[in-house]
Amino acid sequence: MTEHVRVIIIGSGPAGLTAAIYAARADFNPVVLEGEPSSTSDQPGGQLMLTTEIENFPGFVDGILGPELMGNFRNQAERFGARMHGAKAARIDLSGRHAAIWASDATSQEPTYTADAVIVATGARSLMLGLDNELRLVGHGVSTCATCDGFFFRGHRIAVVGGGDSALEEALFLTKFAESVTIIHRRDSLRASKIMQDRAFASPKISFLWNRQVTALHEQGGSLSGVTVQDMAGGAEERHDFTGLFVAIGHAPNTDVFKGQLEMDDLGYIMTQPGSTATSVRGVFAAGDVQDHIYRQAITAAGSGCQAALDVEKYLAAQEA
Repeated sequence: MTEHVRVIIIGSGPAGLTAAIYAARADFNPVVLEGEPSSTSDQPGGQLMLTTEIENFPGFVDGILGPELMGNFRNQAERFGARMHGAKAARIDLSGRHAAIWASDATSQEPTYTADAVIVATGARSLMLGLDNELRLVGHGVSTCATCDGFFFRGHRIAVVGGGDSALEEALFLTKFAESVTIIHRRDSLRASKIMQDRAFASPKISFLWNRQVTALHEQGGSLSGVTVQDMAGGAEERHDFTGLFVAIGHAPNTDVFKGQLEMDDLGYIMTQPGSTATSVRGVFAAGDVQDHIYRQAITAAGSGCQAALDVEKYLAAQEA
């Protein structure tokens, strides 16, 4: 049977669980669709579940493991009355008076939940290379965020995969810590803006492997020990002993289930109203990386989760007035 709830939160990363803490403390008894452990884009806890030590989240002087931090978020939300449902939003209908959400099974005739307000916090995923042991090595030599992990690579020989502004920004940031940074790009020219190219070419620590793609990751003792790259023209392969690999080929927001229902930008990120987390649909709010392709930090996601819950509280109060 369909259950009606005041607030449903879709996603359980820093944004979703912070929203759950605030919504629960406001006595809305929110339901959190956590996602499914088998899914790479909808896994409970979000991207921090794939990280090891986090040193830049305020309040943890000696750092904290990503899964531990998200476990704390979850326990705190449950302490105030949030209910966790280990499922993804398989189907959503925002056309009626109340939002209708199907959890996991999109084929069911009746939705699992209807809700007065929805907070979308499904996040975004880093595009990966698709290599066999890539995800296993995330946090053990492989990363998708230089500002998050660069400090751990002091003195390392690092490679950055990509050719856009993001890749060059990552590479330039990493020069603060690395012995050397090598940019691996599939083409013979960069897509990045001229100013970013000029900065990268001018850095004595940055070099380039043109017309190359990474075909294998090597590990020793559970950590990255090197990569194999292949020449895009001739097919010849060569190994390089990089102990850090940053994948910077882009991000994709987890918004497929909302397409055609919520206004999005050209990249698929949900658009929110200026100075608010409200979306183009009344009663639906968005927080975290699903609507932020600029900062993409745990602390900014958590902050927007707080904002979304406060916006929901004002929205529901206005409906009752």
